[in-house]
Amino acid sequence: MQPGKVDNQPAYVLHSQPWRETSLLIDVMTRDWGRLTLVARSARRPQSTLRGLLLPFAPLSLAWFGKGEVRTLHAADWQGGVPQLSGLALICGFYLNELTMRLSARDDPNPAVFAAYDRAVRALATEPVYAAVLRRYEWALLDALGLAPPLDTDDAHRAIDAAARYHAAPDAAPHRLDQSSAGVSGATLIAMAAGDYSDGTVRNEARAYLRDCLNHHLGGRSLATRELLQAISALPD
Repeated sequence: MQPGKVDNQPAYVLHSQPWRETSLLIDVMTRDWGRLTLVARSARRPQSTLRGLLLPFAPLSLAWFGKGEVRTLHAADWQGGVPQLSGLALICGFYLNELTMRLSARDDPNPAVFAAYDRAVRALATEPVYAAVLRRYEWALLDALGLAPPLDTDDAHRAIDAAARYHAAPDAAPHRLDQSSAGVSGATLIAMAAGDYSDGTVRNEARAYLRDCLNHHLGGRSLATRELLQAISALPD
């Protein structure tokens, strides 16, 4: 058996780039091994069986070998079940990929990240409100990585009050604001904890709060796909 051989691992391609004359370097998110970089040898040759498989947002089963920073892809099988993304859903998908690449660490197994990503890709293919899908994934990713602040109690260890408003910091429990219209409503925090973004007000407040959280953990680095989505949302109907 080849050293470091892994078979039948559920995965998604997050990013790919040409490598040497005919190969690809691909960053993949796997269920049990986390984010890895694989070299797909000869994948760019016209006759390669990998050529049409290593696409983003396609559920795959991968096999690879090697123990270094870059492993060698051995086989890939398409698992199906997810319609091809297009239009705005496709741009949202690339946002998921860029965010996942920026926040996740290589070789850090985290099945919860894979599960959240898998749910988000499938939701983009089927759900009409993309903003709800993005907000749900942003919070799920932060939570899976241990970066999400608590949403069930405030900084005084009191249960979140749906009728109150809170200052919600990226790295601390929410602080209740007295007689204020600023901050985030308790109803939004409760909905976020439940993964319920069906209400437009919740989505809008969650967007601002999550942007602060993500900017904090990204160290102020911008995301090209987020800027593109913001530009599209600013276009007149």
